[in-house]
Amino acid sequence: MNNVHCAGAVFLTAAVLVGCGEDRSDAEVERVRAIKPYFVVEPSGGDVRRFSGTIVAANSSALSFAVAGTVQAVEVNQGERVVEGQLLAALDTEPFELDVQAAQSQVATAQAGFDNSRVELDRQRQLYERGWVARAAYDQAIAAFDAADGELNLARSRLGLAERELANAGLLAPFDGVISRRDVEPFVEIQKGQTILQIDSEGALEVNLSVTDSIVGRLSVGAPVTIDAVAVPGCGCTGRVTEIGVAAGAANAVPVTAAILATPGGLLPGMGVEASLVLSDDDGSRGLLVPLVALAPGDDQARGYVFKYDESDGVVRKVAVAVEGDGIVRGNLVSISVGLDAGDIVAAAGVSFLRDGQRVKLLGE
Repeated sequence: MNNVHCAGAVFLTAAVLVGCGEDRSDAEVERVRAIKPYFVVEPSGGDVRRFSGTIVAANSSALSFAVAGTVQAVEVNQGERVVEGQLLAALDTEPFELDVQAAQSQVATAQAGFDNSRVELDRQRQLYERGWVARAAYDQAIAAFDAADGELNLARSRLGLAERELANAGLLAPFDGVISRRDVEPFVEIQKGQTILQIDSEGALEVNLSVTDSIVGRLSVGAPVTIDAVAVPGCGCTGRVTEIGVAAGAANAVPVTAAILATPGGLLPGMGVEASLVLSDDDGSRGLLVPLVALAPGDDQARGYVFKYDESDGVVRKVAVAVEGDGIVRGNLVSISVGLDAGDIVAAAGVSFLRDGQRVKLLGE
């Protein structure tokens, strides 16, 4: 009997020790759960219209020199990746250096004239205070000093302008990106403001569309967009409208811009695509579809919750949502009318194991 009690005590002690060890391990290392993402873009109602569009970089800039001159070197080629502040091209600096030297000489001459006029003014003031010269001579000394001061300021301004033009003889990348166009070669004369390079931001892409004015009123910022590119099989890109023009152009078309939420490999600026835009119902329905399994049970505060992924912090946020009508709209999808926007990412499974503010990662990352 004593042996049985001893064995039980040993087993209990071991279990306690193991349990303590597990608690300590969990406390020291927080597990980052992987969640299955669902991109909220599909509407629960509304018409879908297709338009042809063109892929463009979200941030694109045509680059030119702020001064005219002769191109001495072009340091980049089309398609090359660059970083902010990198030297892209340079002009022959000799003319600008000579201008700086000439301006420096003018400053030195003007400084000497200013110093002499100041000494003469002091001398004339002392003579006038003693009554040895007329007021007119003193006034002339004041006028000469003011003129010398103006000449010095003008010379300094010319020097600053010459130094600025010398600094502008080098063209730097304004941001990280890719050189999408190169229109210049060394030893060519260029004019001020003449475009020689174009830089596009890398990764962030948009679609430029032209939507007829008769239906643009049914389109809203944030509306979901599906993009198909023939050159990128299986693209299936999703996006949302970010800008809607306020005036119609040719053929009564209004410019519309949609940001692509996740850029697949092979999708490049300049490619032609087909974009499917979702227009609101005439009754104003704006519901968005999410999987039923993405909903967490409600309480006294809300009918239901979803866990929305916060990309900036890498956590999920518990968000109260409102379900439209009777709930189920199609298959296992429900229509959410409040709490979500097109482009949001929600956890599509395992919501019962999540908590507000929990660190997570997207499945597959």
